[in-house]
Amino acid sequence: MTTLQQQSEPHEDTGTSEVADAVDRARAATVSWRRTAPAERAACLRAAADAVRAHVEDLADDLTGTTGRLLRESRESATVAAALLDEAAVTGLAGGRSLAGASGAVDWVRHEPRGVVAVLTPWNDPYPAAAGLLAAALVTGNTVVHKPSERSAGPGLHLARLVRECLPAGVLEVVEGGPDVGRELVDLVDVVCHIGSSASGREIRTVCAARGAKAITENGGKDPLVVDAGVDPAWAASQVAIGAFTNAGQLCTSVERVYLHRDVADAVTEELVALARASVAGDPRDEATTLARLVDEQQLSVVQAQVEEAVRRGARVLCGGHRLDRDGPWFRATVLDRCEDDMEVMLEETFGPVAPLVTVDSWEEGLARAATSRYGLAATVLTPDARHALQAVEELPVGTVKVNAVFGGAPGGSADPRGDSGAGRGYGPDLLGELVALKAVHWEPGPPA
Repeated sequence: MTTLQQQSEPHEDTGTSEVADAVDRARAATVSWRRTAPAERAACLRAAADAVRAHVEDLADDLTGTTGRLLRESRESATVAAALLDEAAVTGLAGGRSLAGASGAVDWVRHEPRGVVAVLTPWNDPYPAAAGLLAAALVTGNTVVHKPSERSAGPGLHLARLVRECLPAGVLEVVEGGPDVGRELVDLVDVVCHIGSSASGREIRTVCAARGAKAITENGGKDPLVVDAGVDPAWAASQVAIGAFTNAGQLCTSVERVYLHRDVADAVTEELVALARASVAGDPRDEATTLARLVDEQQLSVVQAQVEEAVRRGARVLCGGHRLDRDGPWFRATVLDRCEDDMEVMLEETFGPVAPLVTVDSWEEGLARAATSRYGLAATVLTPDARHALQAVEELPVGTVKVNAVFGGAPGGSADPRGDSGAGRGYGPDLLGELVALKAVHWEPGPPA
């Protein structure tokens, strides 16, 4: 078992020939897997879901030991992965449709698997990310070569092996390594599903476009939260804290920009500072711990640099702003006031426990400033006004809008990230549609013999 300060044991890169061999095995398996009855494919996913549930505690302990995520959150992450496998087993059974054509002819549309899918997943929440993509690709008849992030290789490989044991040989191949392995894989497959950085997503989309492959990417975010006048300040502050500090801000949909209506700004800020100061850093397996560490020193340096740049340019640290005096990459829960739109902490993904605050004079100003980002993953609005909520849903250029709840949502929801946050449908039935190719068939009886 890894200790709190250790990373998982290093994993060597899969060599170029090994990547090609894995793709070849997956491609050979497409012949039988695409002909496997949908109900049988679904049964394999249900078996995989059962296997993941049976190993939730082991998976949780592995993720916590590798990344420092709180154990209760790691446990929930593994549980969600099992649910996503089950969900795909149900939604993946439908396929194709008949068409109203000419009398005496038959017309229909077939759903056909696209071939070999590369699934590239991130370090910060590897279980749901992998389970959702693996399940969607597999249930639609594709085979998969999966590369978990090298920054949380142990947990990623753990989940992948549990799923692989429930499938025929070659249907799910697993490779290990860093960017070079990912690039090699992208060059060889029919579809790339990627969750990770925006820079990697852009490179993947460019390579895939050049060779006619399909790319589905969910990349970085700089999610805003807009607080309207008339909200309860304590409740609003709790929502900001949940969004900014959960998993030390290391989630794709963490709150990374906060716009406070002037009427409630002071009260919300006071409550938020109290919550940040009350956060408890410690053993992630202890239920009393509320603040996780950062994944590594590299990530801490990014967070520290953004905070220091903001302070140099006039932002005020109300709480935190520095690493904690303890072993490992721990950063204090931080609240920054007087932030400006052109500061790095407002422009670039932070991925740390930092809440940058901006005071605005109106709801409309808050929405307008929230919309000025090259990212478009998700956004949250807190408002007692139904008209303002509907306005936000219509005007915010993001894939997901959350009203009065920073996290949550029904299973099966699909969304299109905007801008540098990626391209292609997310989880749910619409993701299945991205992973099949449509073929129209027109059939008329031949002439009489």
